[in-house]
Amino acid sequence: MEIQKSNAELIPQKAQNWQNRPEWFFNREHTDTYELWYEGRYKRAEVWQKKVMEQLVGADKRVKTLLEFGCGTARFTRWWHKIGIKATGGDISPLMLSQAVQLFDGDLVMADSHHMPFKNHTFDSLAFITTFEYYKDPVKVIREAARVGKYGIAMGMMNRNSPKVLRRRVQQMFGKNPFYVTATFYTPAMLQKIIHEALAGRDYTIEWTATGLPKWFPVQQWNLPYGDFFGLYVKFNDVD
Repeated sequence: MEIQKSNAELIPQKAQNWQNRPEWFFNREHTDTYELWYEGRYKRAEVWQKKVMEQLVGADKRVKTLLEFGCGTARFTRWWHKIGIKATGGDISPLMLSQAVQLFDGDLVMADSHHMPFKNHTFDSLAFITTFEYYKDPVKVIREAARVGKYGIAMGMMNRNSPKVLRRRVQQMFGKNPFYVTATFYTPAMLQKIIHEALAGRDYTIEWTATGLPKWFPVQQWNLPYGDFFGLYVKFNDVD
């Protein structure tokens, strides 16, 4: 009897082209340096992003548990625990999760955010931190988040209204920045339009604020739609 060799690839070729396109988070060359990126030039930006997200999510006192999808190496997932929210991480990349499991002493799941493997209202809230930009069907993802998250959805987004977007696109033209090739950048208004489509018939309110402003700027956070990052929280009012 002839023994056939099995395909031992960690990431099958089909998965490497998730959503019918190649993604940087299935490339070990990029995922292995993810944590170092946050500890380097991105550190100051991370501090302000966390301030914004804590303000938005913390204002909803009903939120005690949270599922963060697109958690990557669990960078923010670990932080949710530090501010008193019991968080679970989810991601589709085994390369990212293989690091997360070493860094995060909590629950992790490998899954596609378009098809979340959880029952209705399993968590108090859902969170997407700089990952929603990569979804080809954002309406479907929001509906899944609203199904699994009972009280709200938190989003930390790379802002389209930023000079850095132009810089990133120029870098891509010269093959220097692979991280945003498949990303869709939103403004707060663009994102809210998608939310309204996804949540038609629901009773909810939306709060958002922007940061990621130049270091020399007199303020580092404001309610104008400009800056490299904005945080947004959808609060559901039609649940007990």
